[in-house]
Amino acid sequence: MSDNFLQPEDDSAVPINNPSEQMPGLAGYVRSKFEDSENGRRSHEHRWLQAYKNFRGIYDSTTQYRDSERSKVFIKITKTKVLAAYGQIVDILFANKKFPIVVEPTPMPEGIEKFAHMKTPLDEEEEQPDPYGFEGDGRQVPPGALEAEQPDKHYLGSYGDMFGDKIVAGKAKAGEPQFEPAKEAARRMEQCIHDQLLDTNAVNVFRKAIFESSLLGTGIVKGPFNFYKRVHKWERDEEGNRIYRPYEKIVPRIESVSVWDFHPDPSATSIEDCEYVIQRHRMNRQQLRALVMRPHFDSVAIEECLAKGANYEDKYYEDTIREDETEPYYQENRFEVLEYWGVIDKKYADEVGMEGVEEMSEFDQVQVNVWICGNEVIRCVANPFTPARIPYQAFPFEINPYQLWGVGVAENMEDAQLLMNGHVRMAIDNLALAGNLVFDVDEASLVPGQNMDIFPGKIFRRQSGVTGTAINGLKFPNTAGENIQMYQISRQLADEETGIPSIMHGQTGVTGTGRTAAGLSMLMGSAGLAMKTVIKNIDDNLLKPIGEAYFQWNMQFNEESEDVEGDLEIKPRGVAAVMQKEVRSQRLTGLLQTVANPMLAPFIKIPNLMRELAISQDIDPDSLVNDTNEAQVYAEMLKGMMADAQQGTGEGASPDSQQQGMGQSGGVSQQPQGTDSQGSGNGTIGVGATPTAGEAGFTGNAPEFEE
Repeated sequence: MSDNFLQPEDDSAVPINNPSEQMPGLAGYVRSKFEDSENGRRSHEHRWLQAYKNFRGIYDSTTQYRDSERSKVFIKITKTKVLAAYGQIVDILFANKKFPIVVEPTPMPEGIEKFAHMKTPLDEEEEQPDPYGFEGDGRQVPPGALEAEQPDKHYLGSYGDMFGDKIVAGKAKAGEPQFEPAKEAARRMEQCIHDQLLDTNAVNVFRKAIFESSLLGTGIVKGPFNFYKRVHKWERDEEGNRIYRPYEKIVPRIESVSVWDFHPDPSATSIEDCEYVIQRHRMNRQQLRALVMRPHFDSVAIEECLAKGANYEDKYYEDTIREDETEPYYQENRFEVLEYWGVIDKKYADEVGMEGVEEMSEFDQVQVNVWICGNEVIRCVANPFTPARIPYQAFPFEINPYQLWGVGVAENMEDAQLLMNGHVRMAIDNLALAGNLVFDVDEASLVPGQNMDIFPGKIFRRQSGVTGTAINGLKFPNTAGENIQMYQISRQLADEETGIPSIMHGQTGVTGTGRTAAGLSMLMGSAGLAMKTVIKNIDDNLLKPIGEAYFQWNMQFNEESEDVEGDLEIKPRGVAAVMQKEVRSQRLTGLLQTVANPMLAPFIKIPNLMRELAISQDIDPDSLVNDTNEAQVYAEMLKGMMADAQQGTGEGASPDSQQQGMGQSGGVSQQPQGTDSQGSGNGTIGVGATPTAGEAGFTGNAPEFEE
């Protein structure tokens, strides 16, 4: 037999399959999904990279220069626009020290009563129905029972626990105190969510995501997840000494994820449409080893990954965003960890020994959370959330139709930025020529061998020709003015492309409409229309999903909060804050003036009006504005203070002045010397008291006739 079949026909290398590189099983499945997502978003990565370069003012290798160009200046208008958009969004959403998330009951709540009132004798009669009833009423008497089974009582929430059987469901009929159990349950849940958001510094997380949304077009927020928070507490022992005894409690926590590390399903158009989502982590040895302390992580697999050494490889875009192209040891101590959220087949779950999938069929899928490092699975658990959901919220700055990724400020003004840079470079290069003289020298008219350097006092020896014709200075025309005009047009084009006028980030020299207060308010109002669309995107894609996720977390994991029955609705209130504060303050002040009319005052909620007026003027309403109960208490206090003041001034008056009938203010008598029903004298001012039926002077009395 010939040995030719053992040799390849050419000199190409024979492929050798390395089992560790193929990564069969669950790790290979996650790695293949990661590569699919990475290939699917490559075009978006180029857009983000160009947006980042424009923000930082970096020219890359794609920028072509002419040989005659000398200036390489970069005008960072993109940076100004991005920061203006970011600052305005943050100011709108978080200026009032309260998250723009409101929890309200649905119009027809289920599982809890909308209204309740104090029990009356009529309600007690209705609660004692005929024990026999009628046929078909649903209250059949079981054999051996003395009376029919009564239906379950309506759930009244915290009011039922507070008042017991003293209140019943339904609206008040005759002016009894009326309660709203569904609204109270929603208020308690809203208070709980706001407290949790403040405890975990959620504002900082939102700010990071909003900034990346303004720059690259999409912001990512992850969570909420269980987080053990250490609560600091001091107690006194038997001897009176302070002892530090902290304790831990579970709170929900969210975190911001960069779009560079976020790899969703490439064919999805929203988070709800994603089959899976993968987050790429870049960890050092300490961070990877710290995963052992978290639940459900495989310590043996993690130690094996550490023993194999670092496996992180920089992507092509990381050198630019980290500005590190000259340090090859930068990733020598880094590990690449992939976090997978999505569905897997049952065979992969059986491979890692996942619990709870034994009774499932072979073709079923499981919602899981998988962490891999290299070819090792370091965590694989079922999705802990009920109902199962992918715990990421992706919100666009500007919606890109049919894409999950949005469009940012930098991408919108990319052409305008190129135009501004080009015209400014042209203006500078032209000024370099126009500001210097170019000399035309006729060597035939000069003595040979002379130095051509030009300096003050230079003497040229001429051998022939007319005076002044041997050396001539040439001045190039100055076209910088036209280039600057084109730059101004390009800057105005950037205003229109982004919807962020220059007046919003401090443009000076405003003329025309912006010279007056009313005109400036109109310009700011028009600028707010474009920003209102952005806030609406944040409301729909960030605030509302985050609020719903916090509600579901509290119902599933929070043992301290009350069980909320009924369907609640999370309402984001970001758009409500877009209205300019000056205009809102004027409108609220005008509405407050309406309260002066006694006939219209009952139709206006004065406490809410005062709070909104304080908020519009950047005043903390909790520190200066009282609610209804506090207002009653302070009214009684003021009434008592006024009574004490009047009593004090009366005791301090002299007896002579009291004998003369003088009051405490200017010697005027405090009470009239006499009264008259018609106010016709005796010191009475006004019309007096109106006669009633039967009294003298009442026109409805029967006339009396003399005999």
